[in-house]
Amino acid sequence: MNSFKTYFLILIFGISFHCLSQTNNEPKPLTEILKALEAKFDVKFSYADDVIKSISIEFPESLITLNAALEYLELKTQLKFNQLNSRFIAVKKLSSENKVQEVQLQKLDEVFIENYLTRGLAKKIDGTVEISPQDFGILPGLTEPDVLQTIQTLPGITSIDERISNINIRGGTNDQNLFLYDGIRMYQTGHFFGLISAFNPYLTEQVNISVNGTKAKYGNGISGVINILNSDTISEDSTSGAGFNLISVDGFSKFQLSKNMELQVSARRSYTDALLTPTYDSYFERIFNNSELGNNQTSTSQLQQNERFFFYDANIKLLYDINDKSKIIANAITIFNQLDYDVNPTNTSTELATESELNQKSYAASLGYQYNWSKSVNMSAQLYYSNYQLFGNNLIPSTTQELIQKNEVIDIGARIDFIKALDKNLNLNFGYQFNEIGVSNLEDVSIPRFRSFVKEVIKTHNIYTEAEFTSNSKNTYGRIGLRGNYIDKFDELLFEPRLAFSQKFLNNFRLEILGETRSQTITQIIDLQQDFFGIEKRRWRLADNSNVPIVKSNQFSVGLNYKKNGWLVSVEGFVKNVSGISSRSQSFQNQFQFVNEIGDYDIKGIDFLLNKRIKNFNSWLSYSYSTNDFTFENLNNTFPSNIDIRHLVSFSNTYEFDNLKLSAGINWHSGRPYTQPLPGQINPKIIAFDTPNGERLPNYARIDISAIYDFQFAENVHAEVGASIWNVLDKENIINRFFTLDANDNIVQNDELALGLTPNFSLRLKF
Repeated sequence: MNSFKTYFLILIFGISFHCLSQTNNEPKPLTEILKALEAKFDVKFSYADDVIKSISIEFPESLITLNAALEYLELKTQLKFNQLNSRFIAVKKLSSENKVQEVQLQKLDEVFIENYLTRGLAKKIDGTVEISPQDFGILPGLTEPDVLQTIQTLPGITSIDERISNINIRGGTNDQNLFLYDGIRMYQTGHFFGLISAFNPYLTEQVNISVNGTKAKYGNGISGVINILNSDTISEDSTSGAGFNLISVDGFSKFQLSKNMELQVSARRSYTDALLTPTYDSYFERIFNNSELGNNQTSTSQLQQNERFFFYDANIKLLYDINDKSKIIANAITIFNQLDYDVNPTNTSTELATESELNQKSYAASLGYQYNWSKSVNMSAQLYYSNYQLFGNNLIPSTTQELIQKNEVIDIGARIDFIKALDKNLNLNFGYQFNEIGVSNLEDVSIPRFRSFVKEVIKTHNIYTEAEFTSNSKNTYGRIGLRGNYIDKFDELLFEPRLAFSQKFLNNFRLEILGETRSQTITQIIDLQQDFFGIEKRRWRLADNSNVPIVKSNQFSVGLNYKKNGWLVSVEGFVKNVSGISSRSQSFQNQFQFVNEIGDYDIKGIDFLLNKRIKNFNSWLSYSYSTNDFTFENLNNTFPSNIDIRHLVSFSNTYEFDNLKLSAGINWHSGRPYTQPLPGQINPKIIAFDTPNGERLPNYARIDISAIYDFQFAENVHAEVGASIWNVLDKENIINRFFTLDANDNIVQNDELALGLTPNFSLRLKF
């Protein structure tokens, strides 16, 4: 078998690294080992003396992470090490039920950097980053663990317009990201039309983020994968919590219906339709000021009236352990945003000029089954349904003119996945996935009468296989896979190889190599900038292999990490090519706004991270440099992408002392490109533009602060109070600039501004 491992690694990587862990010859008392781990990782073990007093084992010095140490101890001592939170670990004897679980497959993708940037973030040796919201520390500008805000602290990930519904991963647009919620693909990710994450973090167990070298089981997204997971394990005790901030109230509960059945529920609703706060005012100004609705406001003409906005989300999950080998998991989630907006023709008139309605909603559900065939084979299967709807209605009572717009996505999927352990170091992963995605677009105008309804459907069959290796010492990791996608509508077969490799050397260094080929058949396009009032103007479309082709990408990166004595230094260079993009998906607001051309973009860059921990202080500095260029042969050949941010810098400090957490940070990036009108205009009815994206907006800069204090509110009731300020200096940051004609055919410069000074406050109880 050792020979097989050697040949396997030679075949995949062309090298053979098999580093064996070294152990001390003399066994040590377990009490001594636990005390050393407490000092090294700042944790506390809780146990009865008679449980561990007679145990002595050899302990390898090569186990440099807490997770690896706990797994080793469980294997050698037959004890259960249960992590209650990021600090406390309970040590118990294995029950008969625990002993059955011990024979299950071990996960090979180990953590090699704990507390990556802040507590609750970890870098894994397969290149992914894992967020644990329940153990989360603190980040500048946040009082609560917003999942999609948090991932923007990672190098190479940002949102060019501050909206979490528009996250850009290494130059990609948001629709190129694959968002999964317990295995369900989600097409809506934000509340308040993009400023707040739509996923309640208080039931979320972990979030896995991959920007390259993605596992072969994931498809239909060519940039990042954001995989949000709730717990699949029945808890020992019931827990509940509730809280509020200056936008919404929420609550969650996990309780056992029986010994082998658990129900998890969560819900959140804004109260912005009943009570206005400074946070709401700032959010409203950010989203609606440059929209068609916001542009209705002037001092002499129209006046907003009867504005009503609210959102909610709810999730329910049922876990049922049939026996020691199998379980059933059922899950459902709903997300909803509603805006009603009426406008008067004058400041004194009572007659309505327009009645506007805009809502955005998602419904999704899944049914999963897990079964352990044997000690070395696991199987999981899932059926899911995901529905997304965007609806806009604008009525002018005086003329009875009505405009209705609707975009809907229905995604039905099924998958089955297997993990086969060839030995303790090598897993074989393989499976099958089927998806049927239907997208419809409706536009209906009453006067003059016009109606357009288009519906498209694509069915895709996917098969993948993947080998995953981890050495005993965790020094060497390798994963190579291949995914095959058959798209029946085009009778086209696409192959997507995936690669992830990392090697530790010289004790403190780790080399990381990642690569992938990916594709997607669904994308977001913009017909007109004022569609859906200009608030959520993007609409989903399926590929048709002509106007909207299949989008394909190739990406490769090499990284080097150094970690020692509280220092972390990480450098990663990458290249990425994406082909088959439609000009209608790139938010052009220049001479290409109404052009439909197919092109590609190339991005090259480097991500740098410096992190230092000194007792209760934690500081990090990240810097990204990249060039991102469009190529549209029928337009202007090559020019900077609309989201070409050359320089991006983030610097943050956190301090934790007892129950108090403080954080402050600076975010800075160079301005995005825009197109300037030509100095001399020939046709007064049409703007003539200069070189595409030839100018740059002013640099963006923002300072954020936050504080969290937790305390015991009552017996069995834990409380947490937090306060934050986003953009402390209230700096006016321009995040977009475009030009239009007014009623007199004069060119008007429109500047879209980022959030100004935005305070927030939160109070949470957990019991």
